[in-house]
Amino acid sequence: MRISLQPGYILHHRAYRETSALIDVFTPEFGVISGVVKGVRQSRSRLRPLVQPFIPLLLSWSGKTDLMQITQIEPNGYHGRLQGDCLLSAFYLNELLMRMLHKYDPHPALYTNYHQTLLELHAQPLQQKFLRIFEKKLLENIGYGLPLTHDAFSHQPICEDAQYYFHADEGFEKCEAERVGLPQFSGASLSAFATENLVSDKCLADAKRLIRLVLNPLLGQRALLTRELFISIKQPVEEKDHE
Repeated sequence: MRISLQPGYILHHRAYRETSALIDVFTPEFGVISGVVKGVRQSRSRLRPLVQPFIPLLLSWSGKTDLMQITQIEPNGYHGRLQGDCLLSAFYLNELLMRMLHKYDPHPALYTNYHQTLLELHAQPLQQKFLRIFEKKLLENIGYGLPLTHDAFSHQPICEDAQYYFHADEGFEKCEAERVGLPQFSGASLSAFATENLVSDKCLADAKRLIRLVLNPLLGQRALLTRELFISIKQPVEEKDHE
């Protein structure tokens, strides 16, 4: 198989042998692929500055196995420089894609969402709503879309003035009888998340809590490294603020 100049973003790269690198690339037509870039770690390699995350690229590759030979890499338009929380959040997106997507399973709409979210992250400061919307679209693309518009039991539209229990395997149920141990969400927060109109702190907090409830079982027992890194960075700052 030979593929020429396919758009893509590098999600992860690591050293391979003495001078080469292994890369995982997210593409619209082929999903996530893995490949070898030979000689890229040599100081004179012209490809070295391009083998980095968050740079829009055009890539060519060939091969018949799960590990392709990357034969060409070119820049594909302007890319800014991510910093601070926005940079860490972009690494979080990459880790989610690496953990949640199967190799060679294309998701062109999700690729567009990822590209757009990276553009949004270049704005400072970080706006959490873009992360929540990306997570929501990721779940939709892999078959775990959130049923945010209707009560799963009565099939009535979500009422903004009501409270709803969340059943992980079924959806939302209006709080009319006590259900011990089930998380609750306001109808207003569910409607805001459904329309991606996350303007209040309450809606953002509920969206984050809901996404965690859905993602954690899918991710398994192995914690996200970027989430742990973010906590380790933020905790010393918060402790200092309260001294």
